[in-house]
Amino acid sequence: MATSDPSLDPARAPGRIAAPPPSSPDGAVAGPLVGATTENAVLSRILPLFQQGAAALLGPGDDAAIVASPDGRTVISMDTLVEDHDFRLVRPNGFRTTGYDVGWKSAAQNLSDINAMGGSATSLVVSLTLPPQTPVDWVEDCARGLAAAIRGLGAAGCSVVGGDLGAGAQLVITAAVTGTLGGRAPVLRSGARPGHLVAVTGMLGRAAAGLAILEDGRPVQDFGPLGEDLVAAQLRPLPPLTAGPAAADAGASAMLDISDGLVRDAGRIATASGVHLDLDPEALLDHADPLRPVARLLGVDPMEWVLGGGEDHGLLATFPQDVLLPPGFTAVGSVRPGSPLVTLASQATALRGWDHFAH
Repeated sequence: MATSDPSLDPARAPGRIAAPPPSSPDGAVAGPLVGATTENAVLSRILPLFQQGAAALLGPGDDAAIVASPDGRTVISMDTLVEDHDFRLVRPNGFRTTGYDVGWKSAAQNLSDINAMGGSATSLVVSLTLPPQTPVDWVEDCARGLAAAIRGLGAAGCSVVGGDLGAGAQLVITAAVTGTLGGRAPVLRSGARPGHLVAVTGMLGRAAAGLAILEDGRPVQDFGPLGEDLVAAQLRPLPPLTAGPAAADAGASAMLDISDGLVRDAGRIATASGVHLDLDPEALLDHADPLRPVARLLGVDPMEWVLGGGEDHGLLATFPQDVLLPPGFTAVGSVRPGSPLVTLASQATALRGWDHFAH
């Protein structure tokens, strides 16, 4: 069934593979390129796509936006996606990443950072660096992805309120997000204490499995419906945006967004809190087992994706033992006294996860 808003087309929804951009007979993307148009012409196509949220007192059009800060505090974060470092326009198997995918992912990772503090997002400011050969359709598709993620992930009070367009040698999208704590105390990384439970919400390893499929030489379709769902998890993650405030209200002592891998991010809580986090591999099987059919095709232990894969943007949190875990959270370990360390069933584990500067 057709929809009035192309960004909400069921074929573009989370969990489905986005179609490649429109192509001319020679395989090039159809339509004008940014190098053959003007900044105002590009803005005229993308700004109408952004609905303004309740916190936006003044949106795009002036030198700066004005955003309400209901409880007098503003939570701020920023993330960047760089072509050929954080995403590829064309994968080794020929799969094309759309502007919609990149826009969705940019919004999701920024919204997730506010969620990890126990807050709710109120605005996004987006900067795009565009090579001259970038199709204007790609830029418009990116804007649709941003807008659709905000709506689809449930960030009702958030909107894109401004940003910047610039020219450069490679595609770069940087978004800064603001949020409100809604009267809560922020949940930091430094509050874990011996005796607390370690818990997660959201699925682990799916985005990493999707990345492995995209980097494999075989077509995505060779991995079946599960493979397509995992690729969608990599391209358009689904952070559980109600879980952060719920965890804060339940008494979470420490929390962060799982963006660089469970073990690496658990190490950040361990370091900030000065404690030892021990993870239970049996408790993580619910995340690993559904990945096994694809893992067998790739010759990978799915637990590697669960422990080392980020970008699903679930939450890792610690809670006092007497706290009833909020819906969606499951216990996966415990906090122990000792030097900052992460172990797996009390055994040392190699550092896993994403490092922007590792070789």
